[in-house]
Amino acid sequence: MNLILETGRLILREMKISDAEALFEMDSNPKVHQYLWNKPLTDISEVHAYIKSVREQYVQNKIGRFVVILKETNELIGWAGLKYNTEMVNNKINFYDIGYRLNEKFWGKGYASEASFAWLDYGFNVMKVEIMEAAAHTENIASNKILQNIGLKMTDTYLENDVSWNWYELKNPNL
Repeated sequence: MNLILETGRLILREMKISDAEALFEMDSNPKVHQYLWNKPLTDISEVHAYIKSVREQYVQNKIGRFVVILKETNELIGWAGLKYNTEMVNNKINFYDIGYRLNEKFWGKGYASEASFAWLDYGFNVMKVEIMEAAAHTENIASNKILQNIGLKMTDTYLENDVSWNWYELKNPNL
């Protein structure tokens, strides 16, 4: 894909197999998975499978989740990006969503919002996505706040496997 986005503090680039160790550190943390089905990863092979899946999305959909690199230290601090969903979520299928996940050490510093603003801009202005979608666990105050801060509006609440989620949407203001 050769796509790299930059913000004031961040570099957003394709996920590579060499990122596995840093991603495993993040995804093996139970606090990171508190609002993600409470299933932290236990083996790095799970990260390898995830990276392979993301790289397949790059080929199939020309987009996917990208790693977030902190410019100041060149550290991988998480991932963020757009995903084209081909599975049913909240009675919707074939839509773009915006998402992010950060290593706990980097929470509360505005990085998820900064990366999300960059992806929203790319999705609307380069890809011409009509509507950006997102979901956040109803109890995940930080994630709900990020989605609201970048301009998405909560349109629905739904249950998936007895877990309550808030659904967000934002129409492309340029279309």
